[in-house]
Amino acid sequence: MPPLLVVQNLRVYYYSLRGIVKAVDGVSIEVDRGETLALAGESGCGKSTLGFALLRLVPPPGRIVGGRILFDGTDLVTLPEDVLRREYRWKRISMIFQGAMNALNPVRTIGDQIAEAIMIHEKNVTKREALERAAELLKMVGIDPKRVKSYPHELSGGMKQRVVIAMALALNPDLVIADEPTTALDVVVQAQIMNLLKTLKKERNMAMIMISHDLALLAEIADKIAVMYAGKIVEYGPSDVVYENPMHPYTQLLLRSIPRLRGPKELVWIPGQPPDLRTPPPGCRFHPRCPFAMDVCRREEPPMIEIEPNRYVACWMYAKR
Repeated sequence: MPPLLVVQNLRVYYYSLRGIVKAVDGVSIEVDRGETLALAGESGCGKSTLGFALLRLVPPPGRIVGGRILFDGTDLVTLPEDVLRREYRWKRISMIFQGAMNALNPVRTIGDQIAEAIMIHEKNVTKREALERAAELLKMVGIDPKRVKSYPHELSGGMKQRVVIAMALALNPDLVIADEPTTALDVVVQAQIMNLLKTLKKERNMAMIMISHDLALLAEIADKIAVMYAGKIVEYGPSDVVYENPMHPYTQLLLRSIPRLRGPKELVWIPGQPPDLRTPPPGCRFHPRCPFAMDVCRREEPPMIEIEPNRYVACWMYAKR
């Protein structure tokens, strides 16, 4: 069976008076049905831009300048906007936006907001039926159905995040993009949200793209992981294999920088700063910060090499073997 989502050489640039920001620059990934892909990396590496691009929701002055987004065989990049909005966006692909506090309309009840998403895509559904479904969705995510009449300010941060999840699942999509779904939540609520997402994914057999900088969090839910740095994928493969045996120097340093209860007490960090995506360094974009950088790393961009089946890394250390 072919993958549900195939992204080929996707490029998303932001055009500003100070230059062109190459936020996503030649990214290729695949997501199978019922699978969870994690997008990991530092803030500003292009993870969220990639997520928005899959729904063609990149805010101005950004735009998709190249590549393909094949969803169930259909290229979403070339699809007319009205068809994308009617047949795909939210109906087959939905998104859990970062920061539920800002994702909900403060002057409308949460029931109305969930019902609206249902009624826009299902023309024969009445307002009463949509509100009944909204109540069922709230119950599904662990909120009292009577809360359909509540306003966002009457809910806790964790409850608002659950409402956003309910909205994303309202039309039973095939793929859900979760952009930092546990931002600004305490660790107990984070665990509850992650357990909820795992349970719903299993019950509904939906695919998921989980975007986060928190590698420890991603390890709990991901089947595959794609590590991004400065707009590019540097390592890609099964999550357990990548965690146990990271190959790219950036992935190795990211995993070493996770604080642990047992082990060295000194914190490990990655020296230097991510590059300016208007003028990225030549060759490998990580070479200014890489402890293993060679001359070729400074001159030429490394190819994406398949080390073993479904395991890829973009690093000259492995290309020269």
